[in-house]
Order: sequence, then structure tokens, then C-alpha cells
Amino acid sequence: MPQPPKIEFPCENYPIKILGDAGDSLQKFVVEVLSKHAPDFNADNMQIKNSNKGRFQSITVFITATGVDQLQALHKELRANKQIKIVL
Repeated sequence: MPQPPKIEFPCENYPIKILGDAGDSLQKFVVEVLSKHAPDFNADNMQIKNSNKGRFQSITVFITATGVDQLQALHKELRANKQIKIVL
């Protein structure tokens, strides 16, 4: 089986997609966590899409990924919030 491609760090414009329960508290939490783990994070570049019924939101953000440890910590903290269903 071929190995997945390796990411070269730092990796600019690294996308992270978060799917969770719609609402301002979800967006605030995402901004708070990303600001802590990715200091260059710009909340103005967040892409937010609502589901058809408005129950869920998909938030796509772009960061400069600095390493595996940063990405693992970011994913772990995001997943700890019960509002968040999926982090890709």
C-alpha cells in the first residue's frame, strides 16, 4: 500500500474543516482554539456554510501548519467540544 504524501512544514494555507452544531458559540470556540494553536490565524478568512435545515455549520479555516504536534493538539482540543461532530 502506498504511503500517504508527507506534508512539508511549515505548510501555508493548510485547510481544516470543522462540522458542528450551528451557532455563534461554535464559531467563537473555533476562533479561540485556532488563535491559541496558530498565532497567524485570521478569523476573517473563515468560510462558514449552514446545512440545508440550518442545524449544522461547516467551518473551513486555513492556517500555517508548523508541525504534527501542532495539528494533533489542535484536533484534540477541537474534538473535546461536544458541539463539534467532525474535524478534518
